[in-house]
Amino acid sequence: MVKAVVGANWGDEGKGKITDMLACGADIVVRFQGGANAGHTIKNKYGKFALHTLPSGVFNEGVINCIGNGVALDIDKLLSEYNSVIEKGVPAPKLMVSERCQIVMPYHVLFDIYEEERLGKAGFGSTKSGIAPFYSDKYAKTGFQVCELFDPDALREKLERVLEAKNILIENLYHKQPLDADVIFDKMMDWKSKIEPFAGDVRQLLYNAEKEGKTILLEGQLGTLKDTDHGIYPMVTSSNTIAAYGAVSTGLPPYSVKEIYTVIKAYSSAVGAGAFVSEIFGDEAKAMRDHGGDGGEYGATTGRPRRMGWFDCVATRYGCEVQGTTHAVLTVVDALSYLDEIKVCTGYEIDGRVTRDFPVTPLLEKAKPVLISLPGWKCDITGITEYADLPENCRNYIEFIEKEIGFKITMVSNGPARENIIIKN
Repeated sequence: MVKAVVGANWGDEGKGKITDMLACGADIVVRFQGGANAGHTIKNKYGKFALHTLPSGVFNEGVINCIGNGVALDIDKLLSEYNSVIEKGVPAPKLMVSERCQIVMPYHVLFDIYEEERLGKAGFGSTKSGIAPFYSDKYAKTGFQVCELFDPDALREKLERVLEAKNILIENLYHKQPLDADVIFDKMMDWKSKIEPFAGDVRQLLYNAEKEGKTILLEGQLGTLKDTDHGIYPMVTSSNTIAAYGAVSTGLPPYSVKEIYTVIKAYSSAVGAGAFVSEIFGDEAKAMRDHGGDGGEYGATTGRPRRMGWFDCVATRYGCEVQGTTHAVLTVVDALSYLDEIKVCTGYEIDGRVTRDFPVTPLLEKAKPVLISLPGWKCDITGITEYADLPENCRNYIEFIEKEIGFKITMVSNGPARENIIIKN
């Protein structure tokens, strides 16, 4: 059985907790795309963790945690995370990194910084983790796979060829110091020694595991609206955040993915620039930000305050459709308990007409939210374990969302810990 955990919206929906929970019944957890530019926050018996590259199955003994081909692999950050969870008392996780996975190079981070600097106010709000330059090189066929580290002579020759073009840009477009091949090659040899114990054939492992009837859990980063093809382009990430890409990254057949858990936040939040129709501002946004999540709505990677908004049925319905949702999971419902009334965006007004369909970016930029108000429940719901025990207004809010998006909500998260989950259906 192959399952996937993905996000419906802009990311930060609470996927880490859901993956951590589902990993209890999995044999293998695979991170299938993205890099260290976003994080999954998990709270369990070992403490509170913000994972950026490590799969969220690392807290479950016996689970094999894999880095798939589609990940932007920052070796230093991956191994730093690996060591940090062990230092906090977590048993050493089983880890396998695909030998076909490509590496985030030091100059990818520099190009990310330099380009945002050059663009100024027109920038993309990048986390400056090197993600866009990394994926650009991958598809330009100038990237480096993990397996290339183990042929130093060929690696050195390719590196010098690649840096020749990079230095032309660095010196003439960005007016910065050129890259030193010796320094970068030495760094890559250091990576070779560190990653070698973990490098392997992830595709073969997964193929055999599926044949043996084992449970494989695919873990996505960010959400539908940040997908490079289906999101709010160009204010997107540089990889495909949808469950379909899980098959591409892992080498599993597309028909293998049987269950797709699409995680939805009970309100909206986003990091970075881009269209955000239901956004709220000022004191209203601050109050929601401070009540949200576990410790507030601040980026797990950057610490940046997230942009806040009301639940967006239009964007969420679209996100669930693109993901191929079989199970919708609604998270951080408890964070709304402070509100007397809760608004929900049910449509977009564009040029005087109302639509329930998610439009392309130029139209999205002009959209205004059509809002309705629902009564709040004004009490703490953390710790409730049965759906029927939730306050009536809370159940009404959940069921209104379920009807609007057209996908059955099977789980409701009402707190940060693994056990704070209600099985609805």
